[in-house]
Amino acid sequence: MQLIRLSTLSVFTIVSLVLCLAALGTSYPLQDDADIAHLRAVKPIDYFQVRFSWHNISCPLCKVIFTVVDIALLSNSNAEHVAHAVGEACIRLHLAEEKVCRDITELFRDDFIHALQESFLWPPEACAFLLGSSCGHFDIYAPWNVTLPQVPKPPVVPPKPPKAGSPQSRVLFLTDIHWDAEYAEGSAAECKDPLCCRNDSGKASWRSYVAGHWGTYSKCDLPLRTVENLLQNVAKAGPWDWVYWTGDIPAHNVWSQTRAQQLYELTTISRLIRKHLGSQVTVYPAVGNHESTPVNSFPPPFVHGNRSSQWLYDGMAKEWAPWLPTEALETLRRGGFYTALVQPGLRVVSLNMNFCARENFWLMVNSTDPAGQLQWLIHILQEAENKGEKVHIIGHIPPGLCLSSWSWNYYHIVNRYESTITGQFFGHTHLDEFQMFYDEETFLRPVGVAYISPSVTTYINLNPGYRVYYIDGNYPDSSRFVLDHETFILNLTLANGHQDVSGGLSKPVPDPDWTLLYRASQAYGVSTLFPSDWDALIRVFLSDDRVFQHFWYYRHKGHVSVPCKDVCKSSLICFLRSGRHDLLEQCDLLYRAKGQRTRSVRKTMC
Repeated sequence: MQLIRLSTLSVFTIVSLVLCLAALGTSYPLQDDADIAHLRAVKPIDYFQVRFSWHNISCPLCKVIFTVVDIALLSNSNAEHVAHAVGEACIRLHLAEEKVCRDITELFRDDFIHALQESFLWPPEACAFLLGSSCGHFDIYAPWNVTLPQVPKPPVVPPKPPKAGSPQSRVLFLTDIHWDAEYAEGSAAECKDPLCCRNDSGKASWRSYVAGHWGTYSKCDLPLRTVENLLQNVAKAGPWDWVYWTGDIPAHNVWSQTRAQQLYELTTISRLIRKHLGSQVTVYPAVGNHESTPVNSFPPPFVHGNRSSQWLYDGMAKEWAPWLPTEALETLRRGGFYTALVQPGLRVVSLNMNFCARENFWLMVNSTDPAGQLQWLIHILQEAENKGEKVHIIGHIPPGLCLSSWSWNYYHIVNRYESTITGQFFGHTHLDEFQMFYDEETFLRPVGVAYISPSVTTYINLNPGYRVYYIDGNYPDSSRFVLDHETFILNLTLANGHQDVSGGLSKPVPDPDWTLLYRASQAYGVSTLFPSDWDALIRVFLSDDRVFQHFWYYRHKGHVSVPCKDVCKSSLICFLRSGRHDLLEQCDLLYRAKGQRTRSVRKTMC
């Protein structure tokens, strides 16, 4: 007799997903006054618990109901009915406008239900999810471990500042461009959809917030002219030794994207970067969670055919071939990750962080080291250690925001290879922040720092920005650590011009300047940016609120009006200290134990 897998849970998970996408518009941090209790992706289930009174039914009856529905979903026609019901629920609950509800349900339906049908979920797990642990066990992402080589960890030698006059590498860092091809100057910057400032956002009245020429402080992405202006400015600001680029090219219109559109935007931005920076500058890209459609949909390599990500990886390999060696293109085509030698003694590893993301619904099929990526990373790091190479790791989603087991294993790897990994660079949150890694024995000695760089896009309510890293340069025994960094922004208030007294349209600056917001060493009064320096800076944040409020201002790329105090400050400092998923959870528990009603320090990544 064929075993019955629980595709039934797809009904509820799709609703949760629709809630997340419709309400939040995907991939941006929670507002600082938000309460995570009302925004978690699983929280919408509570509405159904109240309306349908799941807690009023018995555990055996729950399992019977889910088994029957599971069998019904084996029919494609019934799956169609389920998708229709989800779309209707989205509309009736006013989760989004009708068109968004219908489009997103249609876009996600086939892949999502297929992933659930392939997953090893059973009726008891669904009932445990709804009724509690007394009716079963719900643990879709079971713990797992990677295997480290039986090679002793070398003695740790703390890094030292380079001698005066030592060479430095100047590295451009771009992330979260989010180009919106439908951006329309003069359109409504406030609308009911998850993304505004578009052709279909409607025209703004004289009272409404209007989409600006270069971008807008709202839930809007960027027009292509702003991206080109950025690239023109960074080309003039060169030369660059190399570039790190950590993904998220498309806009946040996740309900209406197609593969052809995603590939077109990948091609357009990749070629614009090559055009403006020149063929002599090597760019090392990483895959963002928005590159695919549906968003966050990244099947591991065991998924073949039309449902696989081969269409995307092949497109990336084609566009990035001028930058990457043949061996890197091979693993890029297989799983969206690669390694390459930047300079003698320095290697970059680009990870596909979608294989750690809780929003990647394909991991419900199997979340154990998808594509064998972490085991591959260990192999690359061990080879680098053997050769005396240093390694920079780049990726999109910060590891502290990953699934628990993936995050735990990555933290363990960073601890083992702390003398080899000298830089970690991520994006995704759109904010300017970082997360610490400490030794696993005491959690007191800093062993690494993950830089989380600000986005190019304005989404949400931000200035466009980019980052420049100054790295210990190419000479014998270089540490290859980050020594300093700068953040540049496009001040939209100035770039878009000031509205005249008659209420007419603003007159934008024809060629606006991207200006220095701050340099880390000067802003924080430090001479180096080693992990120990960032750990010490966190302690300064605790003792000197003036310095912390500067960080808060820089974190939002110079556009924030409310200071961060009390629980906000405690939660953010907790985030900075917690480069591992379970450490963030412990922080949540700590503040709740103190009787404080706090939002989670984790970010939503829908």
